[in-house]
Amino acid sequence: KYLEYIIIFVALKTDPAQSDGVLNIQSDLITYTEMKNKYIDLIDQTFEFPQDEFDVKNGQLHFHGINMMDIIDQYGTPLKISYLPKISSQIQKAKRMFNVAMAKVDYQGSYNYCYCTKSSHFEFVLREAMKNDIHLETSSAFDLNLIEALESEGVVNKDLYIICNGFKKPAYIDNIANFVNAGWRHIIPVLDNLNEYYQLDDLVDLPISLGIRIASEEEPNFDFYTSRLGVRYSDIVPFYENVISKSNKFHLKMLHFFINTGIRDTAYYWNELSKCVNVYCDLKAMCPELDSLNIGGGFPIKNSLAMDFDYEYMAEEIISQIKIMCNARGVQEPNIFTEFGSFTVGESGATIFQILDVKQQNDRERWYMIDNSFMTTLPDTWGIKQRFILLPINKWHEKYQRVFLGGLTCDSQDYYNADAHANAIFLPCITNREDPLYIGFFHTGAYQESISGYGGIQHCLQPAPKHIIIDRDENGEYFTKLFSKEQTYKSMLKILGY
Repeated sequence: KYLEYIIIFVALKTDPAQSDGVLNIQSDLITYTEMKNKYIDLIDQTFEFPQDEFDVKNGQLHFHGINMMDIIDQYGTPLKISYLPKISSQIQKAKRMFNVAMAKVDYQGSYNYCYCTKSSHFEFVLREAMKNDIHLETSSAFDLNLIEALESEGVVNKDLYIICNGFKKPAYIDNIANFVNAGWRHIIPVLDNLNEYYQLDDLVDLPISLGIRIASEEEPNFDFYTSRLGVRYSDIVPFYENVISKSNKFHLKMLHFFINTGIRDTAYYWNELSKCVNVYCDLKAMCPELDSLNIGGGFPIKNSLAMDFDYEYMAEEIISQIKIMCNARGVQEPNIFTEFGSFTVGESGATIFQILDVKQQNDRERWYMIDNSFMTTLPDTWGIKQRFILLPINKWHEKYQRVFLGGLTCDSQDYYNADAHANAIFLPCITNREDPLYIGFFHTGAYQESISGYGGIQHCLQPAPKHIIIDRDENGEYFTKLFSKEQTYKSMLKILGY
């Protein structure tokens, strides 16, 4: 409508006889622009809104049907939120997509969903995830101690598939051997280098299944050509023929490949998948026990209201391509394992801040100062320039303006200045300091706590925020629980030796 007004205005401007009409159009134009300068108008005009997990009522943001201002009123800010039902819904979504994809092409293998514990190690995350009949992927020795703790609580049992990835230090090897010797029948150490085989051979007494990770090629714009992790293609078949095939203890069950970019519809991804399946077919011809393909690298999560990723298409295309390539080689389709970390837990998280003050540093740069630090609370925004969904919690009916967001540390890099949908941030104006603006970063549930050093020392001694859990009861009513209080100076001083 705004464009229509401009066209009419230009047409009338060329005819002086229509001056009265020009004035009327000018008046309408001013009225229209004054009506459409609120933050909610910006979102309505830019995105399809509301969306599944976001809605606005009375100028306040609701996340999964929960009024975030009610949560702020109860707990204050800064605040970390974990919304547990989203974890289960993500798992069920992926399981449904892959099972449907297999049914469409009459795929003969099974599908196994694994959660990557490194994405979030919290007990409440693992407990929620394990409600959905899934398996686990580990990265270090302590992951296995974590699984032991879950077994003692009755959350898991020894029928669980445990995929042990990563470069393995002696403590990791020891824990794997202890699990095998204690009767964990489905633990699968994935060899990241060939020496791990001999280390395991010295410690393992019972028969054990093995995996081998392929050293995949990195994407073309990366700093080097081949991943530092895994075994190079040319070594895999000879190592099986000369070593593994001669052992009565070790049985090669799984081939694993991992793509740093995750599952994306690019020529690079499909090329790497094709190479991996061909190696699988080569090995399968000489190793009947090999029956599983682990397609590491997960689905992306939503980091913008404009994100449009066709999950169903990708699941169907992956399954279809694997089946076609295996059939062409006369090889039975493998069982499929996926390792989803961020996809499992990322969209369950949110981080809430209060804007403490507005600083007009020059005629173009207006800073909104948050009540914590990006570097310590959302380290991915600083470390890899990650963008999350950023929305105000209140003041949706106020006018908006372009701003920069500043953290409280003294580091010049402690800022956030570009939303995912534009090279700028627009937020509601603050007209009354007694009525503060609150903002939320959403889908922050993966990696941020472990990267920032949960419970440890933060840059400039910024305290870690409160952390609450939100869940729903059998009637669908939500309830909250305080998981951890805001970090105190006493806990920091103790760590520092005071």
